[in-house]
Amino acid sequence: MLRNEGYIDVPGGRVWYNRIGDGEKTPLLVLHGGPGNTHDSLQSVLHVLGDERPVIFYDQLGSGNSDRPTDPSLWRTERFVEELACVRDALDLKEVHILGHSWGTMLAASYLIDRDPAGVQSVIFSSPCLSALRWKEDADHFLAKLPEDVQQAIAHNEAQGTTDSKEYQEAMKEYYKRHVCRLDPLPSVMTESRPKGNKNVYMTMWGPSEFCPTGNLKTYDCTPQLHKINIPSLFVCGRHDEASPESTRYYHSLVADSEFHVFENSSHVSYLEETDEFIKVVRGFLRKVDNK
Repeated sequence: MLRNEGYIDVPGGRVWYNRIGDGEKTPLLVLHGGPGNTHDSLQSVLHVLGDERPVIFYDQLGSGNSDRPTDPSLWRTERFVEELACVRDALDLKEVHILGHSWGTMLAASYLIDRDPAGVQSVIFSSPCLSALRWKEDADHFLAKLPEDVQQAIAHNEAQGTTDSKEYQEAMKEYYKRHVCRLDPLPSVMTESRPKGNKNVYMTMWGPSEFCPTGNLKTYDCTPQLHKINIPSLFVCGRHDEASPESTRYYHSLVADSEFHVFENSSHVSYLEETDEFIKVVRGFLRKVDNK
């Protein structure tokens, strides 16, 4: 399968991209989660779609194979939206599908709402976070179901500002293995890509853990503008996802031409937990849009 890679100039530095596949169908541009994570885990699954269409992955500025500037003012949604626009222009993606996962859904939504870009044929919101407040409410609900000693460790360390302690990190794992990835052991792509991420970006924009938003995204909420998205849209999540089925269904209800699917045996990384089903659902949706 044809592959090519390179670098693109964006505000603050250069981002690395990888294009896989040379099929004739409309390209798919993939926005990874985080913020501050990498493309690796999504590429390990979604590359198979390259048999029908080009699939483009890129590491957002600050992480993975991209430049890693240290200026904290770069870590804001508006700059990442501009970065996405630069990637699309540089790769001449006049017509494109977009798939965002987790933080990537915030990025996709902001791009579609704020830029109203031409040529985007569809969007896939995978395990979406489109309201930080709603995310936090879901997280609090999930936290309340953890063992009492785990809840106490989390509450104590967050109150004391010691979220980098071993106790907090161990308590986090209990939440993560229920609501982030239920596979044991973790897929190797997750453990191997972790050192390539950028914790400073994550801390600046989100916070010390998935369930403790303290960064500049803590007030993010695009739900009042979701009705402006008027292209075919697909919302997916796992049954045990921290992006809860209830919240994901709510976002779906706000977008007129949208579909909704729950992966019954997954949490937040359904593309790794139920790979075959994830590919089947995404491929089917893209084909349907292409054939309209």
